[in-house]
Amino acid sequence: MRRIAVLALLALGAVAAAAPAQAELRLVRTITGDISPKSVASNGHGLVTAQNMMYSHTVTVYNSRTMRLVKTIPDAVRLAQFGVKGHPGVSRGAPVEAAFSPDGGQAYVSNYSMYGAGFGPEGSDTCAPGSGYDDSYVYRIGMRSFRIDDVYRVGAVPKVVAVTPDGAHVLVSNWCSYDVSVISTAAGRVVRTVPVGAYPRGLAIAPDGRAAYVALMGGTGLVRIDLGTWRTRSIPVGTSPRAVVASPNGRYLYVTLNAEGRLVRLDLRSGRKVGVSTGSAPRSLAISGDGRRLYVVNYKSGTVSAVRARDMRLLDTANACPSPIGIAYDKPTGRIWVACYGGAILVMSDR
Repeated sequence: MRRIAVLALLALGAVAAAAPAQAELRLVRTITGDISPKSVASNGHGLVTAQNMMYSHTVTVYNSRTMRLVKTIPDAVRLAQFGVKGHPGVSRGAPVEAAFSPDGGQAYVSNYSMYGAGFGPEGSDTCAPGSGYDDSYVYRIGMRSFRIDDVYRVGAVPKVVAVTPDGAHVLVSNWCSYDVSVISTAAGRVVRTVPVGAYPRGLAIAPDGRAAYVALMGGTGLVRIDLGTWRTRSIPVGTSPRAVVASPNGRYLYVTLNAEGRLVRLDLRSGRKVGVSTGSAPRSLAISGDGRRLYVVNYKSGTVSAVRARDMRLLDTANACPSPIGIAYDKPTGRIWVACYGGAILVMSDR
């Protein structure tokens, strides 16, 4: 039913300007097919991926300029080929989020749960470290071969993935484990697990690589992880923070507050916060390549908002689709890609 509603709304020309009157966001193309995107991500070098969860069991890859499908990558793996014991035969994942190596050549994709021999019940959105859900895996996908070429065991129900600027570490927020897994790309395995608190999701790494910031949807703050000492401290920000990105100069963090319907900017020097209302249940967040604009999907409003970073002014809100859930900015084209949970991707422009 959700998929039918999405396609019907798109057929009616869903993207239309809302307040303020001057439109900034416009629809360039609608992409459909056998997809159920939970997120979209740009590798910064001409490719965009959609992570299609357990509803499609794929990662789909698109040329960001032509907006055409390049490859469909199944999430099926034989874990024994990667030295993993206890799971014979083919296992399936459920791709959630993706992040890329600095050169864009490798994608790291989290899987909500794993399915197959030796795996227990599917994960849940309501859980705790003692809930008994199995650890899941992050896949590494070569963006030239379009193949899964390595796997990493992380925590239970992994969500957001982030890569350090030097490419040495991949961090993963584990929703049900209440922690962050740290993968060493040189060692090819998790080398550290950092406890952070209930329902970690959003994850951003400072441009200088010295710290990571984790949004805890189960509370009212972020956790800062020092990537040298691995010590943590809490930073209050607002109720149910979901997504977080850093400004290019590292001075500001931008955070969606899912429960408050707001996007806030946190000044890391002064601690001052400035916010703007964007819509109901703002979720994923993207920043333009020059750091001047922010783009937010408002899940319950079915809209996308554009915000000017320097003064947090709402520039435009456009109708998108039922349940827009993921968003990415593609630097080579300057376009915004929006994942519609029910089965479509919108490609938009704000120029």
